[in-house]
Amino acid sequence: MLDRLRDLGERAYRRHLRREIEDVPAHVAIIQDGNRRYARERGADAPDGHRAGADATERVLDWCADLGVAELTLYAFSTENFDRPDEELDPLFDLLERKLREFADADRVHEQGVRVRAIGDVARLPPRVRDAVDYAERRTADNDRFTLNVALAYGGRTELLDAARTIAADVDAGTLSPTAVDVETVEDRLYDRPIRDVDLIVRTGGDERTSNFLPWHANGNEAAVYFCAPYWPEFSQVEFLRAIRTYQSREESWQRARADRAAALVRAVAEVEIAEARAVAGRLRERVPQLDGGDLSDDALGISDRDGTGPVDGDAPESKGTN
Repeated sequence: MLDRLRDLGERAYRRHLRREIEDVPAHVAIIQDGNRRYARERGADAPDGHRAGADATERVLDWCADLGVAELTLYAFSTENFDRPDEELDPLFDLLERKLREFADADRVHEQGVRVRAIGDVARLPPRVRDAVDYAERRTADNDRFTLNVALAYGGRTELLDAARTIAADVDAGTLSPTAVDVETVEDRLYDRPIRDVDLIVRTGGDERTSNFLPWHANGNEAAVYFCAPYWPEFSQVEFLRAIRTYQSREESWQRARADRAAALVRAVAEVEIAEARAVAGRLRERVPQLDGGDLSDDALGISDRDGTGPVDGDAPESKGTN
């Protein structure tokens, strides 16, 4: 009975969160942390946690499709992961190979128009994983409604360092002028990059850090960040909707701040313009003889506070009663 009530409450809360969401990020990036801890707390081995994490990945893809997210990047395997023991890496590479092939052949992937791309130093991966990456990219190359980036052998610091080295080498060889280095120059030398800058980063597992994940495309775009405690295999739709709501709240805050700055700028410009117009009118009144019936007042010149712009500071003018 208690479980049923809990389930009903969660479904009601999901519907509430879904109704609140109006602004959806185009690109979500997820750091899938906690697979090994999830397995360890259940007396299982790390590969069992990775398999449970793969199931969570499929659920998130469905949630993205439901909300209209256009691009998803998953931090599947970092450069630091190569330091793990072989008894953990071999099953993980087997899982990556199998899931990439299964995903590329799944009917729903093609029905939803999902294109798979790998980003990272893929050449460092075992041949069987590289072959699976190539297969998934080729099988989904013509899909264009949703992009799934799988970050494999990826490290953000390494990515930027490699790009800097390439630029330095080109400058040293005389094929690139230092003054010609711009944003596009750097982006052309990054790994196969996401199509869009990142709008929202989500990290599961309780740690509150982004681990050098997509620093150029996320931090440079000042992406919103959502940290949550559940391990990746436990990541729920409620947590996903909360993350989207975090992005929406940040966007609304930015819009209010931009509107306030724009209003302040308009008021400042209006104050200067009116002050200058009144100064000119004063000089005009001093130098031009007053003709019969002539009127050089602020009202006549159209620069009084009763003009269409109203008071500069936005306050309503005092009303002048007639009685």
